[in-house]
Amino acid sequence: MACAEAWRDNGEVLASPMGIVPSLGARLARRTFSPDLLLTDGEAMLVGLDGTVEGWLPYRRHLTMVTGGRRHVMMGASQIDRYGNQNISCIGDWARPARQLLGVRGAPVNTLNNPVSYWVPRHSPRVFVEKVDMISGVGYDHANGARFHRIPRVVSNLGVFDFATPDHSMRLASVHPGVTVAQIREATGFGLVIDDDVPYTREPTAAELTLIREVIDPGGTRSREVGD
Repeated sequence: MACAEAWRDNGEVLASPMGIVPSLGARLARRTFSPDLLLTDGEAMLVGLDGTVEGWLPYRRHLTMVTGGRRHVMMGASQIDRYGNQNISCIGDWARPARQLLGVRGAPVNTLNNPVSYWVPRHSPRVFVEKVDMISGVGYDHANGARFHRIPRVVSNLGVFDFATPDHSMRLASVHPGVTVAQIREATGFGLVIDDDVPYTREPTAAELTLIREVIDPGGTRSREVGD
């Protein structure tokens, strides 16, 4: 549900979710509170909720949306720091990494040219780090005022986070039901901004749960990343 909320009030933008839970979230958002969202087949077509082709999206038009702030991506993060710098490239020194990951992929272009949110299924100090080993996705302290740079939210299995602070450092926006602020603080490798009164993350309505379980993901693929 928290991933779906990332696209609330986005209007007619291209949703680019990467991974199972973000994809389910985008589809739920379009079926409910963000009906103007555009979804793709991952190749060159705009598609409806049932996969029916609704339009053609050639690469040149896709790039126009990417560089003009008309796309909202939700990516994963192997590491993320207090200012939203994301790492999916390597762990350890870049010249001699302890572990090679995906590489920077399109993260720099994504983050500098359109809104990018993040989904982290296993919140821990190894992911939420003081300083990322390599910057793949650009955070607020390295964006240099890029016109379309924005990180609306970070969603983990413990809570929701944003950057609504004077210096754009990460803030705990809500805790998931059953999770405590102390648990989140302990699982984070830097000092979060935490307000005196932190709300709980909105739970799905009965109708939204029915959509998730019976229409959007009847096969339960979401359980590969999180429990039901």
